Amino acid sequence: MTGRFAPTPSGRMHIGNVYAMLAAWLSARSRGERMLLRIEDVDKPRVIAGADRLMMDDLRWLGLDWDNAASPMYQSRRTKRYEYALDCLRKADGVVYPCFCSRADIRAASAPNEGDGFMVYPGTCRRLLHDHPETVRARLAHGDQHSIRIAMPEAGEWTAASDAIGGSCDCADRGDASAVHETVHEGIRGGAASFDDRIYGPQDYDLAREVGDSVIRRADGLFGYQLVVVVDDLDMGVDDIVRGRDLLRSTALQMWIRRCLLAGGFQPECSPGMGVGDSSACPISRLDSITIDATRLADAGCAAHVGSASGRVGSRLRSPVNPAYAHLPLIDNAAGRRLAKRERSLDMGALRARGIAPEQIIGYCAWLLRVRPTPEPCTAAELVPDFSWAPLRADHPDRALDPSDPLTPSWLADALSV
Repeated sequence: MTGRFAPTPSGRMHIGNVYAMLAAWLSARSRGERMLLRIEDVDKPRVIAGADRLMMDDLRWLGLDWDNAASPMYQSRRTKRYEYALDCLRKADGVVYPCFCSRADIRAASAPNEGDGFMVYPGTCRRLLHDHPETVRARLAHGDQHSIRIAMPEAGEWTAASDAIGGSCDCADRGDASAVHETVHEGIRGGAASFDDRIYGPQDYDLAREVGDSVIRRADGLFGYQLVVVVDDLDMGVDDIVRGRDLLRSTALQMWIRRCLLAGGFQPECSPGMGVGDSSACPISRLDSITIDATRLADAGCAAHVGSASGRVGSRLRSPVNPAYAHLPLIDNAAGRRLAKRERSLDMGALRARGIAPEQIIGYCAWLLRVRPTPEPCTAAELVPDFSWAPLRADHPDRALDPSDPLTPSWLADALSV
């Protein structure tokens, strides 16, 4: 069983990043599991040179170690894997299609959902492909710039897949017996994605109406976040995913992508003897060779799991194709806005320059996670024996860094006042 850090090297880590990474680290280490590091630098325009090295230095300083220290994964070095994944999706009943819409077109026809950044695509180019496939062929032949989207299934447009798709690619040691027998509730049924979150409980999303057809390769040629994280987690054998609650909706989308990848023959690198990278098994295709098949696209069917009598998907052992999730309350600044890397007074560089000790930062983040009743200094290792999700599950409103709160340490109140 395996957890992961997955920072984006777009700036120095801040308190909110440390809070999330401490949670992921404790989730893994409290079970004796592996912890891996992935640098999410696929969005190259956002990358700041050297930020990855500073992040790794900060993690070590905080006492948060990882098991692939000699060779952390970099998304920017994995283009061939993402090409392979896209080719597998093209084999999964025609669930991908070209989209010629600009961002302005989409904004004009859509409305964001619930402040989590999701904007449900109105399906303009999906309808174009269905109604006028010859127009799509002509635009592709002309070289019109386009992204690639993955189509969501409508209610009732799902096909039962074998449990082999929900099988394990377990490449890590299982750890203790309780971890071996941990089960999770997850699946796609009737056009909806369902999963149980360890903090927020049962989650259900209508994929077509609440998620929408999503970009998996951008018009500039860069692969989309939603595709690459699924590929990376499968390849790393990650089955313990901890991140902010703003990604709850993304989890539903990523479940669908994972199912479609596996239905298209995707073979994770973490499984020995599966021959990933063998071009004869799943050759890498050019972007402009996309197959246009309106009938298969309309089906958009991929893997689903037959549910229980209650309608929710049944329990299965945790594995990289059936991971456990914990989505964390968000951390807001004193003005009530989500903490961002641009708030330099709270980043690790500024805090370390002020002489703040790692134990002070870890202790405060442990309190935010409700692992400790007060924000007293401590090491990360001291938190491992008694770690549990139960206190956070019982108290999960978003957190605010409030200098007027009597529990706010003086070092943090001073930083907030800068």
